[in-house]
Amino acid sequence: MSEYLVIVESPAKAKTIERYLGKKYKVKASMGHIRDLPKSQMGVDIEHEFEPRYITIRGKGPILKELKTAAKKAKKIYLAADPDREGEAIAWHLAHSLDIDIHSDCRVVFNEITKDAIKESFKFPRPINTNLVDAQQARRVLDRLVGYNISPLLWKKVKKGLSAGRVQSVAVRLIVDREKEIQAFVPEEYWTIKADFTKGKHIFEGGYFSIKGERLELHNEEDVKKVLSSLKGNEFTISAVTKKERKRNPAAPFITSSLQQEAARKLNFRAKKTMMLAQQLYEGIALGKEGTVGLITYMRTDSTRISEVAQAEAAGYIESAFGKEYISAEKRKEKNKQNTQDAHEAIRPTSTLRDPASVKEYLSRDQFRLYKLIWERFVSSQMASAIMDTMSVDLKNSDVIFRANGSKIKFHGFMKVYVEGTDDTVEEKDNLLPDLMVGDTAFSKDIEPKQHFTQPPPRYTEARLVRTLEELGIGRPSTYAPTLDTIQRRGYVALDNKRFVPTELGEIVLELIMEFFPEILEVKFTAKMEQEFDNVEDGKVEWKRVIAEFFHEFESNLEKAEAEMEKVEIKDEPAGEDCENCGNPMVFKMGRYGKFMACSNFPDCRNTKPIVKLIGVKCPNCKDGNIIERKSKKRRIFYGCDRYPECEFLSWDKPLARTCPKCDGTLVEKKLKKGIQVQCVNCDYKEEPQS
Repeated sequence: MSEYLVIVESPAKAKTIERYLGKKYKVKASMGHIRDLPKSQMGVDIEHEFEPRYITIRGKGPILKELKTAAKKAKKIYLAADPDREGEAIAWHLAHSLDIDIHSDCRVVFNEITKDAIKESFKFPRPINTNLVDAQQARRVLDRLVGYNISPLLWKKVKKGLSAGRVQSVAVRLIVDREKEIQAFVPEEYWTIKADFTKGKHIFEGGYFSIKGERLELHNEEDVKKVLSSLKGNEFTISAVTKKERKRNPAAPFITSSLQQEAARKLNFRAKKTMMLAQQLYEGIALGKEGTVGLITYMRTDSTRISEVAQAEAAGYIESAFGKEYISAEKRKEKNKQNTQDAHEAIRPTSTLRDPASVKEYLSRDQFRLYKLIWERFVSSQMASAIMDTMSVDLKNSDVIFRANGSKIKFHGFMKVYVEGTDDTVEEKDNLLPDLMVGDTAFSKDIEPKQHFTQPPPRYTEARLVRTLEELGIGRPSTYAPTLDTIQRRGYVALDNKRFVPTELGEIVLELIMEFFPEILEVKFTAKMEQEFDNVEDGKVEWKRVIAEFFHEFESNLEKAEAEMEKVEIKDEPAGEDCENCGNPMVFKMGRYGKFMACSNFPDCRNTKPIVKLIGVKCPNCKDGNIIERKSKKRRIFYGCDRYPECEFLSWDKPLARTCPKCDGTLVEKKLKKGIQVQCVNCDYKEEPQS
């Protein structure tokens, strides 16, 4: 008979842990939270210091009953939920429901699910950390006060089913503001002059740098002609040579945000998918005879700390696989942010010796790809820096100087294992330079002036948005993926070519919140609230005081909004086609997730269908119609005029609202392997591809 009961969140975690603890321990799963605020009402007693009214979550009754039965039979109960605020709150709620003294040594925490880590954690049980619990409660109550007060207002003034959240609203604002920047952007012309040079058998590339000792910017063709007319022949003299040794350090091991960003760049994973796969790797994978093993450390963390044991194991692996010179000569002290939560480690493999190839057969394709990314990033972070030999050469002809830069790897270091991805799609080309000395001559082979135009700021990808939220201090490791998922489910933003665009509904809701609840959308305010939650966790401030200070101003804004916010009329618009069921005109209606088509004879006719997607671009052919997104019989997307058949404009490439700065022609987005490239259909104008 089991003497000890251990409660964790999931069956997968329970199964992995139970085999490490032995027969005296019975491990059961709570299936996440068992208590929460009710969905049907506010659940916060504003009159009595914002006291939350928790209830058992619907459907969790049988689970709680089973846990209570097991608890009665147990000599001792251990609560082993995840090592963060959410996990501490789950443990606290379980203690309340099972009559466990929260001041007793009932709580065990571990950052990895391995035999050694589990055994060690049970040697040092501790009381529940009420500061951590209070920090979670503060966030939960504040978000409930915002959501359950603003959402009904939006139902009355805009449309039923709408909702507003604190962090989500700021994320939508970032996307809307970026779209406004793009629409307001005016491209500016600039030129570059590139040349191929020969020195003996060697060919290398250089670019215009200066004229008459000054850096003349090439704004137009006249500037280019001024430079080219100053050249005399094709013979250039080497006027300066600079050689340097440059060190390139490896990236830090993953934290939650950097894992989501890199998985998006390298694996094309959405944030939600990355976290789901990471959870599976953390909770345990069956590795044949070895049994179920947790492959990575806890995946919700903002700490880059690495345990000394893990560092030593990595060093041993690196020496045996690559040689002693590849071990980092110095222990890198990673800079953690001020608000880093507790003593978490970075996301790393639980054993460096368990390399990706050794576990591949036990993992799904996507699990393997993510594990390989985490393993390589961690191992590389413990390796020596790469060393690059760089060379810069100035080539002079008359008063004009061209500059050539080259580099080659002297020592690969960490680059043997891993190189960090980027958001840019421009490939880095090796430009190996011959051995050159001052006074040598080289000859220009081809001189090519090229016209360019500055580009608008790119729309946010998931990776870029997560990075921006993190840089602004908005959200925490546990909130990034849910935030991105929520703003899409609510229909406030959509993904277009893997980049966020705001919907009409999102813009309407944002405008109303901006007018009456400006502090909700203030980046600095939201970041300040995150810091306040951290202060609660550190025991510096009482959580109800944080809520009270926020609610004082929020309540007056709420009263003003209820009195002054005008109802937004979202009128049905003619769809320009008839209902195939009854012959009445179809109209565009606004639904919870954006516009859709419906019969105007509703409710007698309930025919609805998805909207033909308007892309916000006037037809470049007839100038009267709007471009819409359609699908061919083979489900391939194409673009056409909504006045078809009167206007027969068609394009496989997506037209843009702005015109070509060179010839005023139509710009389209062309899908290339390198990313999306803006091109003109009339001339040779092209922009740099974007991922």
